[in-house]
Amino acid sequence: MRLKNKVHTLLTILLIKVCIVAAGCANQETSAVKSSEFSVHSSSEPKEIRLGYQVSPNGELLAKGLKLLEKKYPHIKIRWIQFDSGRDVNSAMASGSIDFGLIGTPPGAVGIANKLPYKIYYLHDVIGESEALVVKKDSGITSLSDLKGKKIATTFSSTSHYSLLGALRAAKINPEKDQITLLDMQPSDIYAAWKRNDIDGAYIWQPTQTKLINEGGRVIVTSSDLFKKGTVTGEFGIVSQDFARKYPEIVKGYVSVLDQAVHYYRNKPKEASEVLSKELGLSPEKALKAMQQITWLDASQQKGFFGEQEKAGKLAKILKDTGDFMAKQKNISSSPSLAVYQQALLSELYK
Repeated sequence: MRLKNKVHTLLTILLIKVCIVAAGCANQETSAVKSSEFSVHSSSEPKEIRLGYQVSPNGELLAKGLKLLEKKYPHIKIRWIQFDSGRDVNSAMASGSIDFGLIGTPPGAVGIANKLPYKIYYLHDVIGESEALVVKKDSGITSLSDLKGKKIATTFSSTSHYSLLGALRAAKINPEKDQITLLDMQPSDIYAAWKRNDIDGAYIWQPTQTKLINEGGRVIVTSSDLFKKGTVTGEFGIVSQDFARKYPEIVKGYVSVLDQAVHYYRNKPKEASEVLSKELGLSPEKALKAMQQITWLDASQQKGFFGEQEKAGKLAKILKDTGDFMAKQKNISSSPSLAVYQQALLSELYK
């Protein structure tokens, strides 16, 4: 009897362990699609935080310049990794080489459609005049209708690319029929091509936009103009699902850091421009102008964009519209439902 009892006890313990492991696996699978699993708490902290950033005149770049994250977590190694575009950030997130990243709405819509392993945790800004179509003054281009036969550069699958296509569509201009050559280039390559006179214009963001203007360029149309016509673009932060699940308090802590940076800019614009001038490679005066060309959002303004898990907010709708457009352009095979875009948002952060 004793032997039988021992065997029965061992089998019971083994069964319990199997159930626990199975439940854990089930929870991990569920967390990959439901942002409500963000509430799972971990008391541990990472040894390192890897942030994939872009040089954009927003709150994240200011937080980097002010070293706010380093001050909040002095015992954690903070590693900033620069990327030229959102598609590169998508690739880095897919490979697991970064924990946080910054992308625009088009690459974000592409990433969600392709089921990349990340969640959106913060909307940094709504883009205005900081992205624009700049053309050479001697190109003979004074309006969109003058682009026929011209070479225009932009970074494909970016906010600038999306805005350029939106501007052409609104003006009823077909790039192929009107023989407009659209060239896919990164910002640094656009600047080099501009100086070599290889292109007639470019739809691009800051600080490259200011550099083109300084080198004999003029603005034809801006993303602010397109915003008034319904074409909305913005930049937001993404975090890997695995990191958000393991370290939810770190994600919340970074949101507080970004909020601090935005309020620093609002309260001390001159000081903020001096910090960002070093990051942007512009004078403080031109850095401030670039900063004023976008709408900076703080933590209190996030809820309206993030909505709720069962009720889509503005950002999910913007992503859905963007994804639908990208699908028509064949950048993605299809655009998922509004609910899928909403599930990609960590709306629980802003209850």
